[in-house]
Amino acid sequence: MNKAFSASRSIFSRCLFVATVLSGVLLNIRAASGAVDQRSQKLSPLASPNTSLRNEVQRAIDKGTTWITQSQNTNGFWSTADHPALTGLALMSLQGPNAKRHQTTEPEAVAKGYSFLMRNMQPDGGIYRKDLQSYNTSISLLALTFNKTPEAKDAMVKARKFLIGLQARFDTPGSTNNAYDGGIGYGGGIDKRPDLSNTSWALEALHYSNLALADKNVGETADLNWSAAIAFIQRCQNLPGQNKEAWASDDAQNKGGFIYSPGRSMAGETNLPSGRVALRSYGTMSYAGLLSYIYADMKKDDPRVHAVMDWLQTNYTLDENPGMGPAGLYYYFHTLTKALNLAEVNTIETKDGRKANWREDLTLKLLNLQRPDGSWTNETARWFEKDSVLTTSYALITLEMLAEKL
Repeated sequence: MNKAFSASRSIFSRCLFVATVLSGVLLNIRAASGAVDQRSQKLSPLASPNTSLRNEVQRAIDKGTTWITQSQNTNGFWSTADHPALTGLALMSLQGPNAKRHQTTEPEAVAKGYSFLMRNMQPDGGIYRKDLQSYNTSISLLALTFNKTPEAKDAMVKARKFLIGLQARFDTPGSTNNAYDGGIGYGGGIDKRPDLSNTSWALEALHYSNLALADKNVGETADLNWSAAIAFIQRCQNLPGQNKEAWASDDAQNKGGFIYSPGRSMAGETNLPSGRVALRSYGTMSYAGLLSYIYADMKKDDPRVHAVMDWLQTNYTLDENPGMGPAGLYYYFHTLTKALNLAEVNTIETKDGRKANWREDLTLKLLNLQRPDGSWTNETARWFEKDSVLTTSYALITLEMLAEKL
């Protein structure tokens, strides 16, 4: 990568999907001269030279959006009312350019979904029922960036303030929690312990909502402490020299990759030949780490960015979530696509020397995994991935991102 990472500023990519161009430069990764406002263009769905693959992807998106639409509860939510994030993901899956190609007006399902999100707005500005406050608010906030109504914009301002208020600040003399300083966890109580997954979702929501609220002067209000956020992110990375935590390892298997939170890896531990025990880096958190650096405006040649890119290339696979097997596979596909699109990575050189067209490979993978009824599911239940609303939403959003650059 000779340029800096770039993020799309178009309405569609404003949340998750496109990662191409609009105006300005995220992460100093693309020259401003390459930016184009896609809102002023007539985009042809699936602008790929591969007509056969284009048609297959469109058919998969059509089947998936039909399944999602038909799976909505009559009260406007998807899957469960307890977690508005699932409704937020479903809403975003219905609003890509290919999902909307036949629409002339807003579908009733979308209107009902937004109504449900607004009903879950809490007095503190969060969008949740009772738990997972950060997770639910971040994804709901991302979904709201597609909604242009004044009510949605007011809700975004409040949700941003809520998320910013969840940032942990332990950098006081005598504190024993300094490793968590700057991060964001699930919410209140014991869930205040920050982790990289929730921090990454929150940074993404804050970034894109800031773009969506350009006319609201949100920059004049309180903002996240981005320096503290970057410090937290690097304390989740296996990179001695940049990460001063005692657990950080530079062994070949883990160097540059990320774990869930300082001192805690969902992928467990590994015994090194030296006798040292290392915390294992794994796929989803390593892509979440790259994304977090991008949203925090890190430079592409920063050694922390360099290191995670090396780990991701070395451990590239679509057969599993590296380090976790099938657990979190659709979240892995989703996060991988967001990160590599933003990082402008078109091919990955694999361990056996093959140059992989990861977009085409992942597209074919998702087409093969789609069930006859149009949905996707993970037979491994961890992180709710047996919930077909969650996995189908992830798959549709991922296909929309892939379709943009096939």
